[in-house]
Amino acid sequence: MSDLLDVTVDQGTALLTLNDPGRRNIISGALVDDVCTAFDNLEADPAVTAVVITGAGSAFCAGADLADLLAAADGDSAGVRRVYDGFLRVARSPLPTVAAVNGPAVGAGFNLALACDVRLAGASAWFDTRFLKIGLHPGGGHTWMLHRLVGPQTAAALVLFGERLDGAAAAAAGLVLRCVPDDELLTAALQLAGRTQGVDPELVRRTKQTLRTAGDGRSHDDVLADETREQLWSLGLPDTRERLDAFRKGLGG
Repeated sequence: MSDLLDVTVDQGTALLTLNDPGRRNIISGALVDDVCTAFDNLEADPAVTAVVITGAGSAFCAGADLADLLAAADGDSAGVRRVYDGFLRVARSPLPTVAAVNGPAVGAGFNLALACDVRLAGASAWFDTRFLKIGLHPGGGHTWMLHRLVGPQTAAALVLFGERLDGAAAAAAGLVLRCVPDDELLTAALQLAGRTQGVDPELVRRTKQTLRTAGDGRSHDDVLADETREQLWSLGLPDTRERLDAFRKGLGG
């Protein structure tokens, strides 16, 4: 691990802080390596139940390293594909993820926010695809992730017409769960992620997988079958009976 990513874990919630504020936390090869290593380690720890991602300084993530883009323009696409590896590693994690977007989320940095399960925005946050502005077709699954969150019209406004959304507008568009004052952002994100504490870690991961596949064009019957199988599995967890008994007694049953 380099100094480009700060990782802390407290009571099952991991906080990953992109730590290259002098370059506005751009996605470099070294940062990608750190992100991938961090997720490998966190996923191997059964005590970790959720991850919050934010940026140091005034930016969340200002996009890809321009050196990688220029190299791709000269025919070497390895750097661009490596940029993809960073946010795709986040998207493919079985751990629930929350992006605490504290400033600009641009291009590949926007993709990093989109890769998280939930996004919270500070009042100073803003979202800009910027791909067409610098002569690039969107990449890394940007259009798919954006379209499924905000719908075709808002996605078109952002991608084709260069619309930029601040935190409040992003919340109104459904791009983020909510917008909060800057000084409350990290606390709000950690509190949200912390709600997974006390839940069996494997139950959390399996439920995320069910949510992930439920919206993939599958039928109600297919999802029902998956949920039935997983719910029956969860009934065998060590503390499930205790929880059910406690709820029943609390209801006077």
